[in-house]
Amino acid sequence: MDERILVSDSIAQEGIDLLARTAAVDVRLGLSPDALLAAIPAYDALVVRSQTMVTGDLIRAGERLRVVARAGVGVDNIDVPAATEQGVVVVNAPMGNTVSTAELTVVLLLALARHLPAADASLRQGEWDRKAFLGVEVRGKTVGLVGLGQVGSAVARRLRAMEMHVLAVDPYVPDERARMVGVELVGLDDLLRRADFVSLHTVLTDETHRLIGRDQIALMKPEARIINTARGGLIDEEALLEALEAGKLAGAALDVFEQEPPSAKALLAHPRVVATPHLGASTLEAQEQVALDVAREIRLVLDGHPATAAVNAPFVDPETLEVVGPYLEVARMCGTLATQVAVGQWRSVRISYDGEIAEHDVTALKAAAVAGLLETISEERVNLVSVNNVIAHRGWQVTEEKNPESEEYANLITVRLMTSGGEVRVAGTLAHGVGHIVEVDGAHVDVSRDDHSDGHSHILLLENEDRPGRIGAVGTELGDMGVNISSMDVGRQERGMALMVLTIGRALTQTEADRIAAIPGIDRVVQARI
Repeated sequence: MDERILVSDSIAQEGIDLLARTAAVDVRLGLSPDALLAAIPAYDALVVRSQTMVTGDLIRAGERLRVVARAGVGVDNIDVPAATEQGVVVVNAPMGNTVSTAELTVVLLLALARHLPAADASLRQGEWDRKAFLGVEVRGKTVGLVGLGQVGSAVARRLRAMEMHVLAVDPYVPDERARMVGVELVGLDDLLRRADFVSLHTVLTDETHRLIGRDQIALMKPEARIINTARGGLIDEEALLEALEAGKLAGAALDVFEQEPPSAKALLAHPRVVATPHLGASTLEAQEQVALDVAREIRLVLDGHPATAAVNAPFVDPETLEVVGPYLEVARMCGTLATQVAVGQWRSVRISYDGEIAEHDVTALKAAAVAGLLETISEERVNLVSVNNVIAHRGWQVTEEKNPESEEYANLITVRLMTSGGEVRVAGTLAHGVGHIVEVDGAHVDVSRDDHSDGHSHILLLENEDRPGRIGAVGTELGDMGVNISSMDVGRQERGMALMVLTIGRALTQTEADRIAAIPGIDRVVQARI
C-alpha cells in the first residue's frame, strides 16, 4: 500500500478498518504539535476531531498531503484557507450526528416533563415522595422548534409521532417544505407565546447570539420549558436563571453552554434544570457513522473523485475553471448579501448568468451562490456534488438562466431571492480581478470586498427618501460614533426612494443601528457582511 493515512484523534474503529482496506493507517494519538509537524510529510491524509490543531504550517509541511478529514461537523481547528491554497481538500461529516442529537432532544423534553433526574436523585437518597414530581403529558402539547434544518426536521417527525403539535420558525425554509415535515411555520414571538416546549436547533452567529434573552423569555408561558441541544450562546444564561428563580419558566434542559465546561454553577444547580455535558453526538452509532463518513470521503479524494462533503473548493475541470473560477467569489458574495437583505419566508431562488460564463458549465457557480445563501444561516457546506442534495433537502425551488449576451458587463451573475416580503435582487461582476456587487434591488452600486481583521467587509444598506441632506446626516452620525466609511454609493429606486450602500470599518451595535434608523427620512436599515 503506497498511500498512508494518519489518525491523530480518536475515531471509531469501524472508520479505521474501512480506511485500512486500501491504505496504510497509523493511529498516533496525543502527538505534540512539533511531533505532528515532523510526521506529516509522510502522509497523504490526516484524520482529526477537535483536539488536533491543523495549522497552515502543518498543512504546508504535508508534502504528500491531499486531504484533511474532520470526524464531525465543525472545522474551526483547521486552517481551511491554507488548505485551499495548498490544494488540500478538507472534508467533514455533517450528517453523522443528526439522529443522535434529535433523540437526545426528545429524551431531554421527556425528562423535563416528568422530572426524571430529580426523581431519580430523590429515590437514591432514600426518599419516596411521589407527589413532589407531578409531571405533564406531552400528548396534545405544543412544541416550538427554532430552526428546521436537519436536526430540527428529525425532531419534528419524532414529536409528531408523540401526538404533539409542532410549530417552527425558520425564514429560510419554504412553506411547502414545512408542510412536508408536518409543522406550522410562525414568527419567533408567536412561537414563544404559544409553545409549551421550546427547542433550539439553529446555528450560532452574531445575529443568533443570545437569541433567547429576557424579552423573549417574558413572552413565554410560566409553565413552558426550554431545551437547547444546538449551540451554547443561543440562550442568555443569566436571564434564564432569573426566570427560573422567579417562577417565570417551568424548566430548562441544556446540553450545550456558552462556556464549556460551564461556569454557571447556580444554573446547573437549579432544581428545574436538566444538564448534560454536550452529549448530542455521543452515541455508538453516531461515532461509528461519523468515522465511516469521513473514511468514505478520504477514499473518494485519494481516488481522484470529488468529495461529497468537501468544505473548501469544488472540483472543476481546468478549462471551465479558467473562465468561471474567478467568478466563484462573485456568486458567493451575491448569495450572501441576498440572504441578509431579504425579509419574509423564502419561496424561490433564480440565478442568472450573463456573458461568456453562460457558455460554460456553471454548476460551480450555482454551488457558490447556494453556499453564499447559506453562509450566514447554516453550517452546511456546499460543493459541486452536494449542491442539489442541499437544495432538495431544504425544499428550495432554484432555477437558472443563461444569456450569452450581456449589455453592460462582460459577465454578470444575478441572484434573485423571492420571499413573502417581495423580491431581493443582487448582481455582481469582476473588476480588476476583484468581485464587486453592482446592483441591489434595482439600485446601481459598486461594493467590493474590503477585508478587515475579522475577515469580512461590513456593509450598511439604507433605504431613504431621495432628497438632499440624507448622505450628510448619515455621515455625521457615523462620524460621531467613530465609525470609518470606506466607500459610499447611492442608487435611485422607484417611488422617490434611494438606496444608500456604505462599506464601514466595523459592525454597528444595535444601539448605533437604532440611531441611524432614527434619522428623518431613513426607512430601513440593514447590516450585512460579505
